[in-house]
Amino acid sequence: MKIKIINIVSSNKYFRYVLFAIVGFFLGWIFFHHPQKTEVSNQNTEQSERAIIWTCAMHPQIRMNHPGKCPICGMDLIPLNQGPSSTPTDPNAIQLTKEAAQLANVLTSTVTKQKPVKEVRLYGRVQADERLLQSQVSHMPGRIEKLLANFTGETVNKGQPLAIIYSPDLITAQQELLEAAKMKQSQPEIYEAAKDKLRQWKLTDNQISEIENSGKVTDNFEIYSNTDGVIISMRVNNGDHVDQGTVLFDVADLSDIWVMFDAYESDLPFLNNGDQLTFTVQALPGRNFTGTISFIDPVINSVTRVAKVRVEINNSARRLKPEMFASGIVKADLNKYADKLIIPRSSVLWTGTRSIVYVREPGSSEPVFRMREIELGPSLGNSYVVMSGLNDGDEIVTSGTYSIDASAQLEGKPSMMNPGGEKVATGHAGMEMPRMEPAGRQTAEKKETTPGMVTPGNSQSKVSMNFIMQLNDVYDKYIELKNALVDDNSVKAGEASKSLKEELGRVDMKLLGGDAHMKWMEILNGLNKEAASIISESKIDSQRSAFSVLSNLMYEAVRTFGLMGKTVYYQFCPMFNNGTGAYWLSEIKEIKNPYYGKKMIDCGEIRETLNF
Repeated sequence: MKIKIINIVSSNKYFRYVLFAIVGFFLGWIFFHHPQKTEVSNQNTEQSERAIIWTCAMHPQIRMNHPGKCPICGMDLIPLNQGPSSTPTDPNAIQLTKEAAQLANVLTSTVTKQKPVKEVRLYGRVQADERLLQSQVSHMPGRIEKLLANFTGETVNKGQPLAIIYSPDLITAQQELLEAAKMKQSQPEIYEAAKDKLRQWKLTDNQISEIENSGKVTDNFEIYSNTDGVIISMRVNNGDHVDQGTVLFDVADLSDIWVMFDAYESDLPFLNNGDQLTFTVQALPGRNFTGTISFIDPVINSVTRVAKVRVEINNSARRLKPEMFASGIVKADLNKYADKLIIPRSSVLWTGTRSIVYVREPGSSEPVFRMREIELGPSLGNSYVVMSGLNDGDEIVTSGTYSIDASAQLEGKPSMMNPGGEKVATGHAGMEMPRMEPAGRQTAEKKETTPGMVTPGNSQSKVSMNFIMQLNDVYDKYIELKNALVDDNSVKAGEASKSLKEELGRVDMKLLGGDAHMKWMEILNGLNKEAASIISESKIDSQRSAFSVLSNLMYEAVRTFGLMGKTVYYQFCPMFNNGTGAYWLSEIKEIKNPYYGKKMIDCGEIRETLNF
């Protein structure tokens, strides 16, 4: 069979050409196909090697190929910088790929000069105008036969009868008038003197004429209101005996009212008479009131450490009522800092006395960032004035700052806690974010000191035992507030916060000196402000937000000055505040979450145990 096929092929040259073409095509496919496959494979391998790896700044052993939360602590994962960069950069700079920066939600903005306007937030209460308060008194001695105004809060008008009084002295004076009237032609002086005596007891000329014309003595007389307003206090009851000048009612005219705000020492330099203030009250949601500051107390209260700021408001519609809580904002122009650079609050990281931002280097094809230390001026609420360290036109990170700093720490480059760029052990020690984790974080086994902070280890000898015991009482009130939030009880939380604020007022700061005194002043202002915020809020979600800030401050106070005979569990909820997390202090080891209450009572973990 083989011989026959060969003969056939040999005899047909055309068939031979076709066969050669098929064989050539097959050999070409063999030689050229495999290199192409190898090239594609290499490209896929290279792309796989350059795939973004996500890790946790606190737990770098975590490695994932997608963004998310750390399974250990619940923090956001950050992109791990890998491999050499195609763009030459400073060895101290941090480079991310465009994809990694986008997934880490890294946003930047250009620094510009602006007119600085500071928002000063104040909390206060509605009060009656002291100039419109009047006391309704009895101008004659006697017995209250009947009250015609029966309850507190009743509206009265000028000339309205308020009470009926029986007065023996008034009966005698009427008899004297009737006798004097008989000889008013011969002895007009005695007659006028008898009438003046009745006028001194606030009898009107009509009442005197009625007595004289009737010729009869009246046993009971009406007491009339001498003003318009609302009865805010009743001092007597039916049947009470009163003397001349005894206060029967306190009456307030509420057509104009005061709103008295508390201003802390740190706020006073930004407040002036005539500044416009906008405020809201809980009872009238969605409605804004505007007034001007008419008075700033020149003396600071030695107990509460605040000065009163007064705003006068027309209240002809009677919408505002005394003792309503008010939350106000004053936008103060800082002319001293005109044409200064302004940066968002979210762009700043703090550690001790240092302030850090990350600046994007210009001219790079991929995002490249470098840490820069700056000097901050006054806070403007959600932004800061920059005194030095930045230039007009610099592009800084405004979102994702913490992720970039964590990457710098993992790579041993200059970062928030390591300005020299040394490799450090990762973990929560020393890590800080603005108003999230207090400075000076340390574990129970290993103590560290953060610059600019007074810690128990180096200041305990300077803090008197009396002060520590007073701080013990403050901590006990804090625990009451925490437990109220655990129970989902907003009313009880407001009451506990009021007790906490009162206890703070009892702390004698004269027991501290030097840096310890200044540190307590800083913490105290924050504690008072957050406690006042909880008192003024009726919604428990808003109370819990303020409580998270208050807890950070309380932790700082406890770590700085210490307690006596206490075991404090520093606990963490990773879910609160949109996954950012929040801390709290507890007297028990068991997790009782104050941020979610009964819905997620056991959500959280112990981050630190403090024994005092």
